[in-house]
Amino acid sequence: MLARIRSASLQGIEAATVSVEVDVTAGLPSFTTVGLPDSTVRESRDRVRAAIRNAGFEFPVERITVNLAPADLRKEGAAFDLPMALGILAATGLVKPERLDRAVVLGELSLDGHVCPVRGVLPVALHCRRKRYGPLVVPAGNAAEASVVSGLAVMPVRTLQDTVEYLNGEREPEPLEASAGRWLMAPPADAADFADVRGHAHAKRALEIAAAGGHNVIMVGPPGAGKTMLARRLATILPPLALEEAIEVSMVWSVSGLLPRERGLVTERPFRAPHHTASDAGLIGGGGIPHPGEISLAHHGVLFLDELPEFSQRVLEALRQPLEEGHVVVSRTAGSAAFPARFQLVGAANPCRRGCASFRACVCSPAERAHYLSRLSRPLLDRIDLHLEIPAVPYAQLASSSASESSSAIRERVVAARARQSERFAGTDVRVNARMSGRQARRWCAVPAEGAKLLALAVSRLGLSARGHDRILKVARTIADLAGAEHLAHEHLAEAIQYRGLDRSG
Repeated sequence: MLARIRSASLQGIEAATVSVEVDVTAGLPSFTTVGLPDSTVRESRDRVRAAIRNAGFEFPVERITVNLAPADLRKEGAAFDLPMALGILAATGLVKPERLDRAVVLGELSLDGHVCPVRGVLPVALHCRRKRYGPLVVPAGNAAEASVVSGLAVMPVRTLQDTVEYLNGEREPEPLEASAGRWLMAPPADAADFADVRGHAHAKRALEIAAAGGHNVIMVGPPGAGKTMLARRLATILPPLALEEAIEVSMVWSVSGLLPRERGLVTERPFRAPHHTASDAGLIGGGGIPHPGEISLAHHGVLFLDELPEFSQRVLEALRQPLEEGHVVVSRTAGSAAFPARFQLVGAANPCRRGCASFRACVCSPAERAHYLSRLSRPLLDRIDLHLEIPAVPYAQLASSSASESSSAIRERVVAARARQSERFAGTDVRVNARMSGRQARRWCAVPAEGAKLLALAVSRLGLSARGHDRILKVARTIADLAGAEHLAHEHLAEAIQYRGLDRSG
């Protein structure tokens, strides 16, 4: 007898419908899975057999063939365990087919018949809503994640026996309430705050500009000067995630298996800080079947690369295209996948290879320092808007008891500046000044007469490229937004130019 159950497979961060076809016929006992399954899917036959028996059902001693269609789509993961088991039970008459006609089923089975959580439920739920499938049968551990998608019937299950009872109409599922709005309104759990930072007024001002306009930053300073402390607090002054942004971020985290089970939604701006030994596949994305990397996990958040010159040249140069385009396409022999990567890059570097305690006490020659920082190519630095020198904090400032400005106070100014940008770019895909096109920059960043000479002198002396010139204009536009100014002024350009420190040193 033949049974069909609808499931889904992940292709990047998108879901594709997979039809699980189960044929149980007379013959020598066997269990064969076809349709480009990976090793995890092939191993499911042993899990399914044990789960069916331990759940109290009879496993057919016949020839079982499972086809995962379409056959040319690679399948991976353990999410096909539950649909395979239900297909076998439906083919043997133990599950009524009525509720399975429009249902989509996901779930990994343990040997005792419990249904375990799986990756990628959120993209599948969004796919089901687009295709008007339902109900979506998911493990109870993924119920919060599935509830984010409104307008979709979700059936959370805990065991194989519960699932059979639900599908046969013997038990009704527990009502599932969507909580996305409440999760987004919850107070942030991170205790990091700019109020903890002593000194560094110049750096805090630059990070406020970066947050307001979505600009990338690099900080150069001796060890212990506070570069990491400053970087970790950038996310605390970014505007809260909108629901659409939170869903985009959560899709990437769901596919990677990092989504928190208790909430099912990423509610705070991501902050990712991979080690400098990270490979290009770990940072950009990759694998036999493409998976998202750190730049995609930092989507709508902050990617912090400490010891930036210590990253391999190949990894650093691979950042250039995602920084410019806001997404990355990973191509492998098994296929290609597009991942979002609209993040803010914050890099940190020591001024020299030895990491001397301060600029004054550095024993490295100017040539050695220049050689160390030359590992950062000019095309990469062109894509980083703000170059900051972070000196060691004097003892008087460290010992001071005076309170610094809090992150919440800075965030208010950032949100106000972002609101001006949202109004300016209404009706376009652009949300922040850093993402302006060349045409938009010419329209919204008109240089005043008194600032034209200053900008021309800066371009000449710093040897700026056309991209570097446009970056100065975009930073100046953000400075003007923070000041509430409608037009650029001489002082806005002057402040933007001083944040090109590595161009001066080059």
